[in-house]
Amino acid sequence: MKIPDSAALKASSAPRKKKPLYKSLFFQILIAVVAGVLIGHFWPNIGSTLRPLGDGFIQLIKMIIAPLIFLVIVTGISAVGDVKAVGRVGVKALLYFTGATLFALVFGLIVANLVQPGAGLNIDPATLSQDALNAKTGNAPPKDAATFILDVIPTSVIGAFANNSLLQVLFFSVFFGAAIVVIGRERCMPVISLMETVLELIFKIMSWIMKVAPIGAFGAMAFIIGQYGLGTLSTYALLIAACYGAAIVFIGLLFLVAWGFARVPLWSFLKYTREEFLLALGTASTEAVMPRIMTKLTNAGCSRATTGLVVPTGYSFNLDGAAIYLSISLLFLAQAFGHNLDLGQQLAALGVLLLTSKGMAGVPGSSFLALSATATALGIFPVAGVALLLGADRLMDSMRVVVNLLGNCVATFVVAKWEGQFDRNVMVRAFKGEITNEDSAIMLGKEDVYEEQELQRITGGQEPSPKFRGGPTKDNIPQFEMSKKGQPETPVCPD
Repeated sequence: MKIPDSAALKASSAPRKKKPLYKSLFFQILIAVVAGVLIGHFWPNIGSTLRPLGDGFIQLIKMIIAPLIFLVIVTGISAVGDVKAVGRVGVKALLYFTGATLFALVFGLIVANLVQPGAGLNIDPATLSQDALNAKTGNAPPKDAATFILDVIPTSVIGAFANNSLLQVLFFSVFFGAAIVVIGRERCMPVISLMETVLELIFKIMSWIMKVAPIGAFGAMAFIIGQYGLGTLSTYALLIAACYGAAIVFIGLLFLVAWGFARVPLWSFLKYTREEFLLALGTASTEAVMPRIMTKLTNAGCSRATTGLVVPTGYSFNLDGAAIYLSISLLFLAQAFGHNLDLGQQLAALGVLLLTSKGMAGVPGSSFLALSATATALGIFPVAGVALLLGADRLMDSMRVVVNLLGNCVATFVVAKWEGQFDRNVMVRAFKGEITNEDSAIMLGKEDVYEEQELQRITGGQEPSPKFRGGPTKDNIPQFEMSKKGQPETPVCPD
């Protein structure tokens, strides 16, 4: 992208016209979601047929997620130029994820004990059927810890990309980026330049895909309401109220964590990312907004390497909303069958859920698999009882999506700040509506806005914004040489 020289300032000195409301992506998605609810409620047969619109949009997003993650992580690691720093980011992210998930599970158990959402239902186990549950989960057994860890290692790199296995793609990306650092940036510059160019193309494709986001949100919302209806709300009223109430309190805690650890005003962040959160709500999918949310985070001062590592990993390891839902649902089912679990049983359930909740993203019927594994391990209620949640599960999507997505955003800010790869001044600029790097402008489809802002910065005597956020600028990127055994790596500064 070429920034005009200062001679062009007069041409752009006129006040910029405010964009009409109907051209705002947030407004378009909001109208689409409302229209989807109305169609699904008043014409459920039509709404139930509109699922391909939502599924088609999500498939368009999935088409570019794997190459996006690979390119973002590799170029980010190569810019940081420190393999040890990458390892630290990974360890810190996993520590944060484990603590956050454990807290979410405990918090859900506390809420369920206080609200007692399943008390008084007195379900007869003889009336249950396993068929509905098998149809939802495909009768697949839950993975144990060893299987899950081994599945992170791809047997084929091409297969990892073809199957959109995000953890496998991330695993290979870290190795690839580390190899570039060890061999040397200067020697690998042709590869890095090619990757930067391809990444720019991916960003441009993403900006085109987002133009049909309102259609995807409309189809997905019409299908959900048409298929499941609003009447289900009354049947599971107490369970739904417990889950959504817990989610609201948990989000309040995330506000405190974001401000306390990284001085990030989360309300300003939500205003800054309102389009992404509304789209995630409309499509009931966090994957639909992964590329955009990663871009917004890097634009807001988090390094590309940290964002590329934390966000995709968090999609499997940091599902705070799902953790709250699982713990509340577990006690709901136990109470529905007339069992009041003592402290020891609840702690045992907590341990099982902590293991089974990992790696749930993208797995069909994953919440049912986790609850089935817990029921099998503890023998508290029949596994077929998990089918009682089939009617309410889809209505929990909005809660899970918002808490999962916000939890991963907060994790990115915390880990970036913890590792010293967060620039708060850039965050303030982003929250004011500025585009702080060239790649973000391409992804968000705001190249003209970025050019105007850069022109004003340059003519005002300020430094131009970098191509991407979170690494050294083109003029001061250190180059590394392979060190001999026993000798430390020493950066060689360019002339």
